[in-house]
Amino acid sequence: MNTQLSDRLSRLAPSATLAMSQRSGELKAQGVDVINMSVGEPDFNTPDHIKAAAIKAVEDNYSRYSPVPGYPELKRAIVEKLKRENGLDYAPSQILCSNGAKQSVCNTIMALVNAGDEVIIPAPYWVSYPQMVLLAEGTPVIVEATIEQDFKITPAQLEAAITPRTRAVILCSPSNPTGSVYSRAELEALKNVLLKYERIIVVADEIYEHINYVGEHASIAQFPDIKERVVLINGVSKAYAMTGWRIGFIAAPEWVVKGCNKLQGQYTSGPCSVSQKAAEAAFAGPQECVEEMRQAFERRKNLIVELARQIPGLQVNNPQGAFYLFPKCSSYFGKSDGDRHINSSTDLAMYLLEVGHVATVAGDAFGSPECFRMSYANSDENIVEAMRRIKETLARLK
Repeated sequence: MNTQLSDRLSRLAPSATLAMSQRSGELKAQGVDVINMSVGEPDFNTPDHIKAAAIKAVEDNYSRYSPVPGYPELKRAIVEKLKRENGLDYAPSQILCSNGAKQSVCNTIMALVNAGDEVIIPAPYWVSYPQMVLLAEGTPVIVEATIEQDFKITPAQLEAAITPRTRAVILCSPSNPTGSVYSRAELEALKNVLLKYERIIVVADEIYEHINYVGEHASIAQFPDIKERVVLINGVSKAYAMTGWRIGFIAAPEWVVKGCNKLQGQYTSGPCSVSQKAAEAAFAGPQECVEEMRQAFERRKNLIVELARQIPGLQVNNPQGAFYLFPKCSSYFGKSDGDRHINSSTDLAMYLLEVGHVATVAGDAFGSPECFRMSYANSDENIVEAMRRIKETLARLK
Protein backbone atom coordinates (compact mmCIF):
# COMPACT_ATOMS: atom_id res chain seq x y z
CA MET A 1 0.00 0.00 0.00
CA ASN A 2 1.28 3.49 -0.91
CA THR A 3 1.10 5.57 2.27
CA GLN A 4 2.58 8.72 0.77
CA LEU A 5 0.59 11.88 1.49
CA SER A 6 0.19 14.77 -0.94
CA ASP A 7 3.04 17.18 -1.57
CA ARG A 8 0.95 20.10 -0.31
CA LEU A 9 0.90 18.59 3.18
CA SER A 10 4.69 18.48 3.24
CA ARG A 11 4.64 22.27 2.94
CA LEU A 12 2.61 22.66 6.13
CA ALA A 13 3.76 22.71 9.75
CA PRO A 14 1.52 21.42 12.56
CA SER A 15 -0.14 24.03 14.75
CA ALA A 16 2.21 24.85 17.62
CA THR A 17 -0.61 26.19 19.80
CA LEU A 18 -2.60 22.99 19.47
CA ALA A 19 0.53 20.87 19.96
CA MET A 20 1.36 22.61 23.24
CA SER A 21 -2.24 22.30 24.38
CA GLN A 22 -2.10 18.57 23.61
CA ARG A 23 1.13 18.12 25.58
CA SER A 24 -0.30 19.99 28.56
CA GLY A 25 -3.39 17.78 28.34
CA GLU A 26 -1.19 14.69 28.49
CA LEU A 27 0.48 15.96 31.65
CA LYS A 28 -2.90 16.76 33.19
CA ALA A 29 -4.03 13.20 32.41
CA GLN A 30 -1.04 12.00 34.40
CA GLY A 31 -2.23 14.03 37.39
CA VAL A 32 0.04 17.03 36.93
CA ASP A 33 -1.51 20.36 37.90
CA VAL A 34 -0.89 22.34 34.70
CA ILE A 35 -2.13 25.89 34.19
CA ASN A 36 -2.88 26.19 30.48
CA MET A 37 -2.03 29.61 29.07
CA SER A 38 -1.40 28.31 25.54
CA VAL A 39 -4.79 28.47 23.82
CA GLY A 40 -6.50 31.70 22.81
CA GLU A 41 -10.03 31.07 23.97
CA PRO A 42 -12.27 33.15 26.25
CA ASP A 43 -12.94 31.35 29.52
CA PHE A 44 -16.47 32.78 29.75
CA ASN A 45 -19.64 30.95 28.80
CA THR A 46 -21.68 32.02 25.79
CA PRO A 47 -24.24 34.64 26.98
CA ASP A 48 -27.68 33.29 27.83
CA HIS A 49 -29.66 35.22 25.21
CA ILE A 50 -27.45 33.72 22.49
CA LYS A 51 -27.89 30.21 23.83
CA ALA A 52 -31.66 30.81 23.98
CA ALA A 53 -31.66 31.75 20.30
CA ALA A 54 -29.88 28.48 19.50
CA ILE A 55 -32.40 26.47 21.51
CA LYS A 56 -35.24 28.18 19.68
CA ALA A 57 -33.55 27.41 16.36
CA VAL A 58 -33.47 23.72 17.26
CA GLU A 59 -37.12 23.83 18.27
CA ASP A 60 -37.96 25.65 15.02
CA ASN A 61 -36.22 22.89 13.06
CA TYR A 62 -33.26 24.81 11.69
CA SER A 63 -31.69 21.46 10.90
CA ARG A 64 -31.21 21.60 7.15
CA TYR A 65 -28.60 23.01 4.80
CA SER A 66 -28.38 26.76 4.74
CA PRO A 67 -27.38 28.78 1.67
CA VAL A 68 -23.62 28.50 1.15
CA PRO A 69 -22.90 32.14 2.18
CA GLY A 70 -25.22 31.97 5.20
CA TYR A 71 -28.84 32.76 6.01
CA PRO A 72 -30.07 36.12 4.69
CA GLU A 73 -31.12 37.12 8.23
CA LEU A 74 -27.59 36.60 9.55
CA LYS A 75 -26.04 38.50 6.67
CA ARG A 76 -28.42 41.40 7.29
CA ALA A 77 -27.49 41.38 10.99
CA ILE A 78 -23.81 41.59 10.01
CA VAL A 79 -24.52 44.44 7.59
CA GLU A 80 -26.32 46.32 10.37
CA LYS A 81 -23.49 45.62 12.83
CA LEU A 82 -20.89 46.98 10.41
CA LYS A 83 -22.95 50.12 9.86
CA ARG A 84 -23.77 50.67 13.53
CA GLU A 85 -20.39 49.91 15.07
CA ASN A 86 -17.93 50.66 12.27
CA GLY A 87 -19.64 53.20 10.02
CA LEU A 88 -19.18 50.84 7.07
CA ASP A 89 -21.73 50.30 4.30
CA TYR A 90 -22.00 46.82 2.82
CA ALA A 91 -24.76 45.01 0.97
CA PRO A 92 -25.77 41.48 1.99
CA SER A 93 -24.24 40.27 -1.29
CA GLN A 94 -20.87 41.44 0.07
CA ILE A 95 -21.06 39.15 3.11
CA LEU A 96 -20.10 35.48 3.27
CA CYS A 97 -20.37 33.43 6.47
CA SER A 98 -18.04 30.50 7.09
CA ASN A 99 -17.09 27.91 9.67
CA GLY A 100 -15.19 30.36 11.84
CA ALA A 101 -12.99 33.32 10.96
CA LYS A 102 -10.17 30.83 10.35
CA GLN A 103 -12.01 29.47 7.32
CA SER A 104 -12.78 33.02 6.26
CA VAL A 105 -9.06 33.82 6.15
CA CYS A 106 -8.25 30.60 4.31
CA ASN A 107 -11.09 31.10 1.82
CA THR A 108 -9.77 34.57 1.03
CA ILE A 109 -6.18 33.48 0.51
CA MET A 110 -7.16 30.47 -1.60
CA ALA A 111 -9.44 32.64 -3.73
CA LEU A 112 -6.86 35.40 -4.33
CA VAL A 113 -3.39 33.84 -4.38
CA ASN A 114 -1.85 32.04 -7.35
CA ALA A 115 1.32 29.98 -7.39
CA GLY A 116 4.27 32.30 -6.90
CA ASP A 117 2.25 35.24 -5.62
CA GLU A 118 3.67 36.92 -2.55
CA VAL A 119 1.71 37.76 0.61
CA ILE A 120 3.21 40.20 3.09
CA ILE A 121 2.77 39.01 6.68
CA PRO A 122 3.96 41.17 9.58
CA ALA A 123 5.70 39.19 12.31
CA PRO A 124 4.79 38.34 14.98
CA TYR A 125 1.92 36.67 13.14
CA TRP A 126 -0.86 34.22 13.89
CA VAL A 127 0.58 30.77 13.29
CA SER A 128 -1.75 29.83 10.43
CA TYR A 129 -1.21 32.80 8.09
CA PRO A 130 2.02 31.58 6.46
CA GLN A 131 0.72 28.02 6.32
CA MET A 132 -2.41 29.10 4.46
CA VAL A 133 -0.29 31.04 1.94
CA LEU A 134 1.87 27.96 1.41
CA LEU A 135 -1.23 25.85 0.93
CA ALA A 136 -2.25 28.24 -1.84
CA GLU A 137 1.24 27.78 -3.37
CA GLY A 138 2.05 31.40 -2.58
CA THR A 139 5.16 32.82 -0.92
CA PRO A 140 4.92 34.33 2.57
CA VAL A 141 7.01 37.50 2.84
CA ILE A 142 7.69 38.07 6.52
CA VAL A 143 8.25 41.61 7.80
CA GLU A 144 9.56 41.68 11.37
CA ALA A 145 8.21 44.17 13.90
CA THR A 146 10.14 44.09 17.16
CA ILE A 147 8.97 44.72 20.71
CA GLU A 148 10.76 48.08 20.56
CA GLN A 149 8.25 49.18 17.90
CA ASP A 150 5.36 47.63 19.82
CA PHE A 151 5.24 44.77 17.29
CA LYS A 152 3.77 47.00 14.54
CA ILE A 153 5.32 47.43 11.10
CA THR A 154 6.10 50.87 9.72
CA PRO A 155 5.12 52.28 6.31
CA ALA A 156 8.78 52.14 5.27
CA GLN A 157 8.98 48.44 6.14
CA LEU A 158 5.78 47.75 4.20
CA GLU A 159 7.00 49.60 1.11
CA ALA A 160 10.37 47.82 1.19
CA ALA A 161 8.61 44.43 1.18
CA ILE A 162 6.43 45.12 -1.87
CA THR A 163 7.46 43.60 -5.20
CA PRO A 164 5.67 43.09 -8.54
CA ARG A 165 4.62 39.66 -7.18
CA THR A 166 2.85 41.05 -4.10
CA ARG A 167 -0.81 40.08 -4.14
CA ALA A 168 -1.92 40.72 -0.55
CA VAL A 169 -0.93 41.95 2.87
CA ILE A 170 -2.41 40.53 6.07
CA LEU A 171 -3.10 42.91 8.95
CA CYS A 172 -4.33 41.61 12.30
CA SER A 173 -5.46 44.30 14.74
CA PRO A 174 -5.88 43.77 17.65
CA SER A 175 -3.11 41.24 17.16
CA ASN A 176 -2.69 37.61 17.96
CA PRO A 177 -0.08 36.95 19.42
CA THR A 178 1.02 40.39 20.68
CA GLY A 179 -2.14 42.30 21.60
CA SER A 180 -0.84 45.29 19.65
CA VAL A 181 -3.43 47.60 18.07
CA TYR A 182 -2.89 49.81 15.03
CA SER A 183 -4.26 53.31 15.54
CA ARG A 184 -6.26 55.07 12.86
CA ALA A 185 -3.23 57.25 12.05
CA GLU A 186 -0.97 54.19 11.74
CA LEU A 187 -3.46 52.44 9.46
CA GLU A 188 -3.77 55.56 7.32
CA ALA A 189 0.00 55.67 6.87
CA LEU A 190 0.04 52.03 5.74
CA LYS A 191 -2.94 52.70 3.49
CA ASN A 192 -1.14 55.56 1.79
CA VAL A 193 1.65 53.17 0.83
CA LEU A 194 -0.77 50.54 -0.49
CA LEU A 195 -2.70 53.04 -2.61
CA LYS A 196 0.28 53.15 -4.97
CA TYR A 197 -0.03 49.43 -5.74
CA GLU A 198 -3.45 48.62 -7.20
CA ARG A 199 -2.89 44.86 -7.36
CA ILE A 200 -2.53 44.46 -3.59
CA ILE A 201 -5.52 43.32 -1.51
CA VAL A 202 -5.61 43.96 2.24
CA VAL A 203 -6.78 41.03 4.37
CA ALA A 204 -7.89 42.71 7.62
CA ASP A 205 -8.33 40.16 10.40
CA GLU A 206 -10.37 41.96 13.07
CA ILE A 207 -11.62 39.00 15.11
CA TYR A 208 -10.40 40.67 18.34
CA GLU A 209 -12.16 43.95 17.50
CA HIS A 210 -14.13 44.21 20.74
CA ILE A 211 -11.30 43.16 23.05
CA ASN A 212 -9.39 46.43 22.99
CA TYR A 213 -8.26 48.84 25.68
CA VAL A 214 -7.86 52.00 23.62
CA GLY A 215 -11.48 52.89 22.92
CA GLU A 216 -12.98 52.82 19.46
CA HIS A 217 -11.73 50.18 17.03
CA ALA A 218 -10.03 51.43 13.85
CA SER A 219 -10.32 49.47 10.59
CA ILE A 220 -8.41 50.07 7.38
CA ALA A 221 -11.74 49.50 5.60
CA GLN A 222 -12.91 52.82 7.05
CA PHE A 223 -10.78 54.70 4.49
CA PRO A 224 -13.01 55.12 1.41
CA ASP A 225 -10.10 55.25 -1.06
CA ILE A 226 -9.02 51.68 -0.23
CA LYS A 227 -12.24 50.03 1.00
CA GLU A 228 -12.80 48.26 -2.34
CA ARG A 229 -9.46 46.50 -1.88
CA VAL A 230 -10.08 45.34 1.69
CA VAL A 231 -11.37 41.94 2.80
CA LEU A 232 -12.59 42.49 6.36
CA ILE A 233 -12.68 39.33 8.48
CA ASN A 234 -14.50 38.96 11.76
CA GLY A 235 -16.76 36.59 13.66
CA VAL A 236 -18.36 35.75 17.00
CA SER A 237 -15.76 33.56 18.68
CA LYS A 238 -13.82 36.10 20.75
CA ALA A 239 -16.27 38.93 21.47
CA TYR A 240 -19.16 36.63 22.42
CA ALA A 241 -17.24 33.63 23.84
CA MET A 242 -18.47 31.43 20.98
CA THR A 243 -15.31 29.65 19.83
CA GLY A 244 -17.01 26.29 19.42
CA TRP A 245 -19.97 27.65 17.48
CA ARG A 246 -17.70 28.23 14.44
CA ILE A 247 -19.13 31.32 12.75
CA GLY A 248 -16.94 33.83 10.97
CA PHE A 249 -17.53 36.13 8.02
CA ILE A 250 -15.92 38.24 5.35
CA ALA A 251 -17.16 41.64 4.23
CA ALA A 252 -15.57 42.38 0.89
CA PRO A 253 -16.04 43.49 -2.71
CA GLU A 254 -18.63 41.32 -4.37
CA TRP A 255 -16.14 39.71 -6.76
CA VAL A 256 -14.15 38.39 -3.80
CA VAL A 257 -17.30 37.14 -2.07
CA LYS A 258 -18.37 35.31 -5.24
CA GLY A 259 -14.99 33.62 -5.47
CA CYS A 260 -15.02 32.55 -1.83
CA ASN A 261 -18.61 31.36 -2.19
CA LYS A 262 -17.61 29.17 -5.15
CA LEU A 263 -14.74 27.70 -3.15
CA GLN A 264 -16.74 27.16 0.04
CA GLY A 265 -19.57 25.56 -1.92
CA GLN A 266 -17.23 22.77 -2.97
CA TYR A 267 -15.69 21.84 0.35
CA THR A 268 -17.92 22.75 3.29
CA SER A 269 -21.09 24.50 2.03
CA GLY A 270 -22.81 26.75 4.56
CA PRO A 271 -21.88 26.78 8.25
CA CYS A 272 -23.97 25.16 10.98
CA SER A 273 -27.59 26.29 10.75
CA VAL A 274 -28.16 26.50 14.52
CA SER A 275 -24.90 28.37 15.05
CA GLN A 276 -25.98 30.91 12.44
CA LYS A 277 -29.16 31.68 14.37
CA ALA A 278 -27.11 32.05 17.55
CA ALA A 279 -24.70 34.41 15.75
CA GLU A 280 -27.63 36.46 14.47
CA ALA A 281 -28.75 36.94 18.09
CA ALA A 282 -25.19 37.86 19.07
CA PHE A 283 -24.91 40.63 16.49
CA ALA A 284 -28.47 41.92 16.79
CA GLY A 285 -29.05 41.47 20.52
CA PRO A 286 -27.88 43.35 23.63
CA GLN A 287 -24.15 44.12 23.73
CA GLU A 288 -23.62 44.63 27.47
CA CYS A 289 -22.07 41.15 27.73
CA VAL A 290 -19.33 42.17 25.31
CA GLU A 291 -18.30 45.14 27.46
CA GLU A 292 -18.42 43.07 30.66
CA MET A 293 -16.01 40.53 29.20
CA ARG A 294 -13.78 43.29 27.79
CA GLN A 295 -13.51 44.89 31.22
CA ALA A 296 -12.53 41.54 32.74
CA PHE A 297 -9.85 41.04 30.09
CA GLU A 298 -8.49 44.53 30.70
CA ARG A 299 -8.26 43.89 34.44
CA ARG A 300 -6.41 40.64 33.76
CA LYS A 301 -4.12 42.37 31.28
CA ASN A 302 -3.11 44.92 33.89
CA LEU A 303 -2.51 42.11 36.37
CA ILE A 304 -0.34 39.94 34.13
CA VAL A 305 1.70 42.89 32.84
CA GLU A 306 2.45 44.00 36.41
CA LEU A 307 3.49 40.48 37.44
CA ALA A 308 5.53 39.81 34.29
CA ARG A 309 7.49 43.03 34.76
CA GLN A 310 8.59 41.72 38.15
CA ILE A 311 10.36 38.75 36.52
CA PRO A 312 14.04 39.50 35.84
CA GLY A 313 15.07 38.90 32.24
CA LEU A 314 11.67 39.36 30.62
CA GLN A 315 11.04 42.40 28.42
CA VAL A 316 7.35 43.23 28.45
CA ASN A 317 5.27 45.72 26.47
CA ASN A 318 1.75 46.86 27.37
CA PRO A 319 -0.77 45.19 25.01
CA GLN A 320 -3.66 47.35 23.82
CA GLY A 321 -6.03 44.56 22.85
CA ALA A 322 -6.79 40.82 22.57
CA PHE A 323 -5.83 38.61 25.54
CA TYR A 324 -2.17 37.78 25.00
CA LEU A 325 1.16 38.82 26.46
CA PHE A 326 4.23 38.28 24.28
CA PRO A 327 7.35 38.85 26.40
CA LYS A 328 10.86 38.87 24.97
CA CYS A 329 12.77 36.09 26.71
CA SER A 330 16.07 35.85 24.80
CA SER A 331 18.06 36.87 27.89
CA TYR A 332 17.55 33.28 29.09
CA PHE A 333 19.05 31.69 25.96
CA GLY A 334 22.29 29.91 26.79
CA LYS A 335 21.32 29.40 30.43
CA SER A 336 20.86 26.10 32.26
CA ASP A 337 19.57 24.69 35.53
CA GLY A 338 22.31 22.07 35.47
CA ASP A 339 20.22 19.44 33.72
CA ARG A 340 18.40 21.31 31.01
CA HIS A 341 19.79 23.91 28.63
CA ILE A 342 17.73 26.74 27.13
CA ASN A 343 18.76 27.66 23.59
CA SER A 344 15.47 28.85 22.13
CA SER A 345 11.96 29.94 23.01
CA THR A 346 10.83 26.40 22.21
CA ASP A 347 13.22 25.10 24.88
CA LEU A 348 11.93 27.75 27.28
CA ALA A 349 8.25 26.96 26.66
CA MET A 350 8.86 23.25 27.18
CA TYR A 351 10.86 24.00 30.34
CA LEU A 352 8.04 26.12 31.74
CA LEU A 353 5.59 23.32 30.97
CA GLU A 354 7.53 20.33 32.26
CA VAL A 355 9.25 22.01 35.23
CA GLY A 356 6.98 24.93 36.07
CA HIS A 357 3.73 23.27 34.92
CA VAL A 358 2.57 26.31 32.95
CA ALA A 359 1.68 25.85 29.28
CA THR A 360 2.75 28.70 26.99
CA VAL A 361 3.65 28.81 23.27
CA ALA A 362 7.11 29.43 21.86
CA GLY A 363 7.58 32.51 19.73
CA ASP A 364 9.15 30.50 16.91
CA ALA A 365 5.65 29.52 15.80
CA PHE A 366 4.71 33.21 15.47
CA GLY A 367 7.80 34.26 13.56
CA SER A 368 9.44 35.84 16.64
CA PRO A 369 11.85 33.30 18.16
CA GLU A 370 13.00 35.67 20.91
CA CYS A 371 9.54 35.76 22.53
CA PHE A 372 6.82 33.46 23.87
CA ARG A 373 3.05 33.84 24.14
CA MET A 374 0.84 33.63 27.19
CA SER A 375 -2.94 33.85 27.05
CA TYR A 376 -4.53 35.60 29.99
CA ALA A 377 -8.00 34.38 29.09
CA ASN A 378 -7.97 32.76 32.50
CA SER A 379 -9.04 33.48 36.06
CA ASP A 380 -7.21 36.08 38.14
CA GLU A 381 -6.21 33.31 40.55
CA ASN A 382 -4.70 31.18 37.78
CA ILE A 383 -2.85 34.18 36.37
CA VAL A 384 -1.29 34.97 39.76
CA GLU A 385 -0.31 31.35 40.34
CA ALA A 386 1.02 30.88 36.80
CA MET A 387 3.22 33.96 37.07
CA ARG A 388 4.50 32.81 40.46
CA ARG A 389 5.47 29.47 38.93
CA ILE A 390 7.11 31.11 35.91
CA LYS A 391 9.13 33.47 38.11
CA GLU A 392 10.35 30.65 40.34
CA THR A 393 11.11 28.34 37.43
CA LEU A 394 13.08 30.92 35.46
CA ALA A 395 15.06 31.81 38.60
CA ARG A 396 16.57 28.32 38.42
CA LEU A 397 18.33 29.16 35.17
CA LYS A 398 21.90 30.42 35.56
